[in-house]
Amino acid sequence: MTEHVEWSEPEAGPAPTTAAVTPADAADAARLVAFGLQPKLQPARDQEYTELLRRHREDPAFARLADAVAAGLGLVVLEVSPRAGMAVTAAEDSVFAVRMGDYARRTSADGSDRFLHGLAHLAVAAMAFPRPEDLADDGYIGRVSVNGVDAFVRQACRRLEERADELGENTDPATDAPGLEAAWRIWVRRSATGATKDARRLAGSTTGIVGKAVAFLTDSGFLQRTGDDNGGTYRTTARYQLQVRDMAGSAAMAELLELGVVPVTDGTPTLLPAEDTHDELVADAGLPFHS
Repeated sequence: MTEHVEWSEPEAGPAPTTAAVTPADAADAARLVAFGLQPKLQPARDQEYTELLRRHREDPAFARLADAVAAGLGLVVLEVSPRAGMAVTAAEDSVFAVRMGDYARRTSADGSDRFLHGLAHLAVAAMAFPRPEDLADDGYIGRVSVNGVDAFVRQACRRLEERADELGENTDPATDAPGLEAAWRIWVRRSATGATKDARRLAGSTTGIVGKAVAFLTDSGFLQRTGDDNGGTYRTTARYQLQVRDMAGSAAMAELLELGVVPVTDGTPTLLPAEDTHDELVADAGLPFHS
């Protein structure tokens, strides 16, 4: 005779409970994102901002909530830290996205000048962080100047012209062709400063275009102005480093860096002396746009 044994499932323990999200939590998360959208605001100078950053770091549920609020606004969170604050960048479909066409309209740029404004931003990023290790080092501070960026682009243009000559492709492309090849010919034909009697740089000159780029980056909290030498000197911020990291894989930036005109010796970007030219180059000379 076989004894029948009944098996039963062990009793389940009480289901884990999670604290309900309150309207106050949602308001705090949205407040943190709002702080992140004020790029010039430094966390160390605002006690509420500092406290919300601490909460994001120590409270995983709150961190997920804040990140979800950012995602709902079409923002990509690059970093949340006392160093950078809540650093966010706009996804392509975000209402906060700055498009190159909008930026060009702000600067009254026509179709051909849009390439030049884009190249100026690309050159600033390349000169600010010329090596991968510069982007990886949170303590690295890049330094650029308006005249230095213009000199760098002109030297890069000479390299591109040499490459085109070697390949037998030194013909003018269509103005709407993609890549650096379309922009460099326009840049070298453009005056560096313009021809005003008082030596002021014209908005459509190449230093005027670089000046617009660094002014925009300064207003966006990516650069800080440090002086007036060489057309204006600037240093990078943690937010700009994160922004450039995000765009570092772009083909255009890689192509620009591969031209080899921004060697680094002591951590400061400098210009490589041009070959067979008497142009004066200035020492100590990223794109927050969607196309």
